[in-house]
Amino acid sequence: MPTVSVHMPVYNAERYLAEAVESVLGQTFPHFEFIIIDDGSTDGSGAILERFARRDPRIRLTRRENRGITPTRNEALQQARGDYFAVMDADDIACAERFARQVTYFEAHPECVALGTRVLLIDADGAPVREMSELTSHAEIDGEHIAGHGGAITHPSAMMRRAALVEIGGYREAFQTAEDLDVFLRLAECGAVANLPDVLLHYRQHVASTCHTRRQRVVEDNRAVVAEARQRRNLPLVEAGNGSLPADDSVSAHHRKWAWWALAAGHVATARKHAWRAVRTAPFSSESWRAWVCALRGH
Repeated sequence: MPTVSVHMPVYNAERYLAEAVESVLGQTFPHFEFIIIDDGSTDGSGAILERFARRDPRIRLTRRENRGITPTRNEALQQARGDYFAVMDADDIACAERFARQVTYFEAHPECVALGTRVLLIDADGAPVREMSELTSHAEIDGEHIAGHGGAITHPSAMMRRAALVEIGGYREAFQTAEDLDVFLRLAECGAVANLPDVLLHYRQHVASTCHTRRQRVVEDNRAVVAEARQRRNLPLVEAGNGSLPADDSVSAHHRKWAWWALAAGHVATARKHAWRAVRTAPFSSESWRAWVCALRGH
């Protein structure tokens, strides 16, 4: 029986898919099954997955019609046989030591039910932007989540005890864009949550990401999830935060945000690239030009 069940949902991810799959297959920890569900892709993802499945017997591939991300995650959970359930997205890159480090931590901390890692945010081209998910303790992480600030654990870096995830009922399909925040809040009510302090995942963001294309639904789901959690815990209701979602949701605003983040983290080349894209998409924006000038200066 595998120790870890790795789940990857796939929907039209052919640009990044091979790199993501290879990063899982290249883990130093070998005792895992790789549950990949192609959720009705219409691009070349299916053919890529078929090739990998023929090559590696650890892959358990399902291809079917589109049902959405939350039903797909629950389907994988039903198929899983490992003690631990690891999440992996089809456009991210897992560092080779990720599973080994997480399993070792779980074995040393039986109270822990969910474990993420520090991640390196990368852009669509794989260029570094900044590190994220820096909080490590249960109190810090759960405090952020219950305040409505999602992302204290980056979902595709997470590994969870399968028994705990099953006990809370898995993912709730009512929250299609906040299923991760909901799961971490409910898991934190039956055990400890934590992050490893080292970067063990490269987390890709691009303008096609759900948090950018379905912004209003993300905000609504986050608020509903936090309101329910606070009610379960007999806490007063508060206005939930919107995480990293800016008031300006334009393409140029996202490029400006990534430019400033990259500049602050010392990734000047990345900052210049996104500042210039902000200028190109919003040439009359003084904020875009300001980001471009600062990126050129390197500070």
